Amino acid sequence: MEALAGKAQSTPPLWLMRQAGRYLPEYRQVREQAGSFLDLCYNPKLAAEVTLQPIRRLGFDAAIVFSDILVVPHALGQHVEFLEGEGPKLNPIANAADLSKLSAGNASERFGLVYEAIERIVSALGGQTPLIGFCGAPWTVASYMAGGGGSPDQRAAKLLAYRDPQTFKALLELLVETSSGYLIGQIDAGVRALQIFDSWAGSLADNDFLSFAIEPTAEIVKRVKAVHPAIPVIGFPRGSSAYFERYVNGTGIDALGCDTAAPLDLMAQLQSRLPVQGNLDPLLLLAGGDAMERRVKTILQQLSPKPFVFNLGHGILPDTPIENVERLVNLVHTGT
Repeated sequence: MEALAGKAQSTPPLWLMRQAGRYLPEYRQVREQAGSFLDLCYNPKLAAEVTLQPIRRLGFDAAIVFSDILVVPHALGQHVEFLEGEGPKLNPIANAADLSKLSAGNASERFGLVYEAIERIVSALGGQTPLIGFCGAPWTVASYMAGGGGSPDQRAAKLLAYRDPQTFKALLELLVETSSGYLIGQIDAGVRALQIFDSWAGSLADNDFLSFAIEPTAEIVKRVKAVHPAIPVIGFPRGSSAYFERYVNGTGIDALGCDTAAPLDLMAQLQSRLPVQGNLDPLLLLAGGDAMERRVKTILQQLSPKPFVFNLGHGILPDTPIENVERLVNLVHTGT
C-alpha cells in the first residue's frame, strides 16, 4: 500500500497476475470440486479458498480476488461460458437489438457473491495482506462481448464501433456504469486497491485509444474516487507503451501496470510521476534458471529505487513450475 501511495520500498512488494490458478495443485483440486469455472467464481467459499492459496504457499505481498473480467457481461444477462481448452464463449452483441437485451437488473445478485467472497478473504487475511479488487476496462470487455470470445485483432468490436458508433458508445457507457458500481461494491466489501485490466488496449489506433481506452477508464476512476477517494487504482493498458504518457495524464490512475514489452527505461521515467508495476515475461518465469534470474535482477536494479510493485507483464502460465515461482519470490524479497 505504501508503494502504491508513491513511497519507495527497500524491498519492493510482489504479486502476480493470475497468481491463483492451475500451476498450483491445490487450485486444481478445488477447480474439480467447483464444477465450471463460473461456478468457482460465484462460490464465495471456494473463490476465497483459491484466492488465499498462493498467499499461504508463496507469501505474496498482496492477494487479488479470484474472479474474471467477464463476470460483468454475465451479470448484465449476456450468455457466458468457459469451454475447457477453448476459453470464453459469449452470445455476440452485434447490434442495438442485441444490446437492448442486456440489463443491470440481476447484476446485484451475481456481484453479491463476489462481495461475499471478498468479505471471507479479508477476514482470513486479518489485515496482514491487502486484497486487490478488479474489473476489465470497457474496451477489453466490449471486445469479448461483440466478438463472442477472444480475438487476435478485436475485429468484431472495431467493426461495430466503426459501422454503428452509437450502439458501441452505448455499450461502453453501460460497461462504465456497471463496472464503476461493481468496483465500489468491492471496496465496500473490503478490497484496499483496484486494478483495471485493459488487456486489448494495444490493438487501438491513437484516436481510438483516446475514445475507447482513456475516456471510459477515466470515467470509471472518477466515479470510484467520488465515493472512495483514498483507494489506489492501478491501470493496466497492455501493449500500449507508446501511449503511456497520454494514459497516465488522461485517466487519473494512481499506478501504472506495465506489460512485458514496456521498456524499463520508460517505466523508470514514469516513476517520477507515479508508481509502476510489472513486467517480467511470464515465459521467463516458466523457463526459470539463469535467464529468469538475470532479468529479475535487471528489473530490480532499474526500478526498485523508486515506487515499484514487482509483477509479471501478463498472467502466470498454467504450466509454470512452482519451484520457479518460489525462486522468483525469494529473489525479489531477498535480492539473492
